[in-house]
Amino acid sequence: MITSTRYSLVGGIVIVLFAVVVLGIILISSGSSFARYSIYLVYMQESVTGINIDSSVEFNGVEVGKVQDIKLNHQHPKLVTLLLSIKNSTPVTRGTVAMLASRGITGISYVALKDRSDDLRPLPIEPGQKYPIIKTAPSIFLRLDAALNLLTNNFRQINESIQSLLNKENLQSIKSTLYNLDHITTNLARNSQRVNIIITNTSEASKQFTPLLNSSVGTMKLLETQTLPEAYRLLVNMDDMTRTLAELSYEIKQNPSMLIRGVN
Repeated sequence: MITSTRYSLVGGIVIVLFAVVVLGIILISSGSSFARYSIYLVYMQESVTGINIDSSVEFNGVEVGKVQDIKLNHQHPKLVTLLLSIKNSTPVTRGTVAMLASRGITGISYVALKDRSDDLRPLPIEPGQKYPIIKTAPSIFLRLDAALNLLTNNFRQINESIQSLLNKENLQSIKSTLYNLDHITTNLARNSQRVNIIITNTSEASKQFTPLLNSSVGTMKLLETQTLPEAYRLLVNMDDMTRTLAELSYEIKQNPSMLIRGVN
């Protein structure tokens, strides 16, 4: 009886150990771990082609979670709702943004998380929401598409501008301008000798003007050193004379009899 009990105990232990080993192998092969995860919402404003349930979620190139669910947003049909399961140790902050990305040559799509601001406060749950909402940023494909559209529009505008520039009226104006330039060039070539004479006369006139300019400078210096001081003294004397006449006029108004008996 005791022997059979021991066999049963050993068998039970072996079965438990075997079950633990099998469970460990299953966990390792499935990539699961005992790390804790949090759920986040992402509202994508572009097509999520290539993203599936269990697609990777990476933070700066490091895998930190999986896409748990994908569904359309019935309140806003242009949006696609992604439910992300992300490790609690991941530094998801107010400055974290989510965007679609693809991996190299394989083209496997995944959700990329990046921090794009200095606001490192934890991402809160907004009122009325069940999970925190991570902001989105346009993928490189969306930015490339926008840039190509802008480039196409610019080329179209340039083409329209060129066509409007090369209409019949403008072409006729350009033709007239070129004809006038050719006519002017021809006349200049014919009158090149006269132009040379004019240039020579101008040069000689400038040479003759130099002594006159020097003489004018000398005259200005003479005025500055001699005439101006004399003129200044004359103005001072006239000012004194005016002041004296004003005083005399005032006294005559106060005492008119001065004109009869003279000034004492």
